[in-house]
Amino acid sequence: MAIDLKKGNRISLEKAGLPLQQVSIGLNWGAIQNKSFFGLFSEQVAVDLDGSVATFNAHGEALELVYYRKLVSADGAIRHSGDDRMGDTSKPDELDNETIQIDLTKVGPQVTQIFLFLNSYKGQDFATIPYSRVRVYEGFSLAGQPRQVFATFNLSADPAFAGRVSLLLGKLARSGGNWQFHALGEAVAARDINATIALIQAQYLGG
Repeated sequence: MAIDLKKGNRISLEKAGLPLQQVSIGLNWGAIQNKSFFGLFSEQVAVDLDGSVATFNAHGEALELVYYRKLVSADGAIRHSGDDRMGDTSKPDELDNETIQIDLTKVGPQVTQIFLFLNSYKGQDFATIPYSRVRVYEGFSLAGQPRQVFATFNLSADPAFAGRVSLLLGKLARSGGNWQFHALGEAVAARDINATIALIQAQYLGG
């Protein structure tokens, strides 16, 4: 049974007392529903979100960014499936729009935290995007969709997200010799990827 995470929850990436060596993060989001003709009809507008991963050391220095223009980290530990510019344009299909694979055995010892975040490429407001979902999987899959769901974190459109076009989804943090996943779900005042990284450094690297 997958763990249903809430904002602020954290889980240890272990199974049967042993640390997981390979995990995948699935990112999924829906289209905006625009009402028209006095609310009688709705128009679906595709949403272009960019999922990114940034790594940091214990001193708060940004080490590497894996995103749509750099799909593989220098050490091969992090792999991005590539840019999805549409999201789910009809009903939720239970498939991930973008997937990030992380081989925790290859992550360098200097990396203490790994942040996952979304940026709205077209500036579409997160308060209007009906859902964003993060799924944590055990291991990799050659078929493109990872195998066993370990934990799920769902975000719905929230009035508190109004005016925000960047969303911190979660982070992986070292805890002793193991890793923990922290569910964040924070819409932040950053306009693009670089500004999001700077905001993480300023506000989110403690703990």
